[in-house]
Amino acid sequence: MSQLSAQQLASLADDYLKVREIPDYPPALNGLQLDGDRPVQKIACAVDACEAVIQEAVALDADLLVVHHGMFWQGAQKIVGGHYRKMKKAIDHGLAIYSAHIPLDVHPEIGNNALLIDAMGLGGAVGTFFPWKGIELGLKINGEFTLDQVVEAVESAIECDLLQLCQGHSDPVRSIGVITGGAGSEVAAMAEQGIDTFITGEGPHWSYPLAEELGLNLLYAGHYATETFGVKALAAWLAPQAGGAHVVFVDHPTGL
Repeated sequence: MSQLSAQQLASLADDYLKVREIPDYPPALNGLQLDGDRPVQKIACAVDACEAVIQEAVALDADLLVVHHGMFWQGAQKIVGGHYRKMKKAIDHGLAIYSAHIPLDVHPEIGNNALLIDAMGLGGAVGTFFPWKGIELGLKINGEFTLDQVVEAVESAIECDLLQLCQGHSDPVRSIGVITGGAGSEVAAMAEQGIDTFITGEGPHWSYPLAEELGLNLLYAGHYATETFGVKALAAWLAPQAGGAHVVFVDHPTGL
């Protein structure tokens, strides 16, 4: 099978993730963010398109870097300092960079929400929830669990000791909502929608006492840790499309 270009692979990913249909924040700039001129034989994936990740992807001789948080989260910016260095490093190497944010969070097969739930092993999602710009951002699990069971399931899924728990009510847990990343400011909306236990990555300080007052169990499992799933799965999905490209994960945790 012939090697596909980064542009061809980006087009396939755009269609699979419905990038043109799913809304996002303006700085996300989903899709191919930096063109490349190498046939794709090695795909690196990472959570963030930061300088350290791009340096490592180049050191690994990757042809395409797939990320969740792209190069333009701070909006329009001068191409100086670290922003210049990482762009120059990528361009000199011919490294293409592809980014998918909300489309990769909500994808039913390789999305961060879906794969975190799979890794938790408490049962499959029963539906979506939390409307936002015409889509629903979260997945929910119904059942009857103890809070200890839920905590153990999340700790096992993220494979790191980051979990922060605010216990808002006693057992049993009957309705679990999952939105990976930084959805902690939405604790009031979770309670309004009947979620009794909310799992996300991080949130503001005030969300903890508010969750207590609302009687909502709140589990912060780390923004980074809850969003490693999708980029790994997307890179694995792209690899056979690229004729069997090798996939490497560039792990650069933030601890947040």
